Amino acid sequence: MTSSTCLLLGATGLIGTSLLDLLLEDPGYRSVTVLTRRPLGRAHPKLIEVVCSLERPETYQEHVAVDDVFCCLGTTMKKAGSREAFRKVDLEYPVSVARLASSAGASQYLIVTAVGADPSSSLFYNRTKGEVEAALRALPFARGVKIFRPSMLLGDRSEARPLERATAAFMSATGSLFAGPLRRYRAISGADVARAMHRAAREEPHSTRIYEGATLFALV
Repeated sequence: MTSSTCLLLGATGLIGTSLLDLLLEDPGYRSVTVLTRRPLGRAHPKLIEVVCSLERPETYQEHVAVDDVFCCLGTTMKKAGSREAFRKVDLEYPVSVARLASSAGASQYLIVTAVGADPSSSLFYNRTKGEVEAALRALPFARGVKIFRPSMLLGDRSEARPLERATAAFMSATGSLFAGPLRRYRAISGADVARAMHRAAREEPHSTRIYEGATLFALV
């Protein structure tokens, strides 16, 4: 396969950490650019670390001319502190980078949203996730926009989330009950979502597609 370049947003999160390892190990990518608020503290011959502010496109726009863009950005209402701050991380930043990358010639954009994403939802979280999907699908990426909608994410996070850990443990133990139409709600590890994104970028057809439930697990 022809050597490509890629850009990663959200490299320090549960999914992004695993995805960064996969991208750096993949001989098909000759460079991996990461936009980050703070240094990652790691070195690799292919890693291009850009410490920047996603609030200010001028601090990173010269680095978005890549083939593939991966977005693992995401926060919680508790961490964000307000709906406005939540929308910046989960909607405004991903779309801002996508617009610049598309204009610079990026061929595909891969993003993690969430099961239940719907721009017309009465739930703020689901509506925001649906709005970012709609905005991205409207952009002219030649190889499409690939959207990943996991349910509860399993894995070790840097910050403490006691209730989420308890819920994740329950969903992991009862995973076999989530079959058929309910499979879209089955818990999945952050590492598995990263694997699915990596495989989709390298192996899936050139098209805009949503991966959830069976189509998501099929790529793990």
